[in-house]
Amino acid sequence: MGICISIASSEIHDQAEDQHHFHENVLYLTETIPSIGTHTHGSLYSKQGTKGLNQDAAILYQEYGIEGGAFCGVFDGHGKNGHIVSNMVRNRLPSLLVSQKYGVAKLEPTPESNNGRRPSKDLVKWKQACISAFKVMNKEIKLQHNLDCSTSGTTAVVVVRQGEYLVIANLGDSRAVLGTMTEKGIKAVQLTTDLKPGLPSEAERIRNCKGRVLALKEEPHIPRVWLPHEDSPGLAMSRAFGDFLLKDHGLIAVPDVFYHRLSPDDHFIVLATDGVWDVLNNDQVASIVMEAESEQAAARTVVEAATASWKRKFPSSKVDDCTVVCLFLQDKRHPSSLAP
Repeated sequence: MGICISIASSEIHDQAEDQHHFHENVLYLTETIPSIGTHTHGSLYSKQGTKGLNQDAAILYQEYGIEGGAFCGVFDGHGKNGHIVSNMVRNRLPSLLVSQKYGVAKLEPTPESNNGRRPSKDLVKWKQACISAFKVMNKEIKLQHNLDCSTSGTTAVVVVRQGEYLVIANLGDSRAVLGTMTEKGIKAVQLTTDLKPGLPSEAERIRNCKGRVLALKEEPHIPRVWLPHEDSPGLAMSRAFGDFLLKDHGLIAVPDVFYHRLSPDDHFIVLATDGVWDVLNNDQVASIVMEAESEQAAARTVVEAATASWKRKFPSSKVDDCTVVCLFLQDKRHPSSLAP
């Protein structure tokens, strides 16, 4: 069954590194700041597949950074210790990102955002903080001497909402999608690119580092990363935390980071692990979220739809873990203009 937990945000700094306290798959945090009307409702849900232990983790952190801000992320672990790595990153990254942001001193020139506007200095700091925080996070994983992460790791896709802007950081093949309203109904806008070895730019980097990108005969549609002279480990993503056996051969823990300026037509953001996207497309997920009976039910509704689709499309295959975070930008029952 799925797992859901709610906990006071003040505990994240005291207990985030204690795996005993934070080993649930999903975590909801909120600061006790009086609301001034910004709509940031949401839900998150995770369901174990049939491959074994659920290695997914997710977080929704309300009132993060500023009034009305939010931090949401999903993390898809893999390998023997993937469940430990995904939980570790989920628990540590929010506070690490804040500390890195306030440590950013030098601002580098930054191109325009997706919407054609040059981002503020604060947004540039968020971008640099994301890159720095991911780098530090990967080092902290490597320093866990009692944890073998040579072939274990996790993907990460994180969305930080600060006012009218989103800062998106992506590492691997989990995905973030924006649900925006049009004259024809809800439309899905993909915010991230699935970073897999089959992408030409990713494959080029891996091969330049002597890594190999090849698919198995029984699954020719799934390119994997292999060591130069060994048929191991066959990782199906091109970026991830951990997986130190491949770090000298093109696998990196540097995220793609970019901005998106919200509009009054934007209704929600959905983050999900690849277990969802393998069986449901962006528009299907957006429609499911829009038609869910409430914000609280949205994430679970998507996960249940994905699980049913797995059983229908691939009846003889093992079902992947499925995890979803939904962040609503407007009240689902009473949509209105986007609050500043």
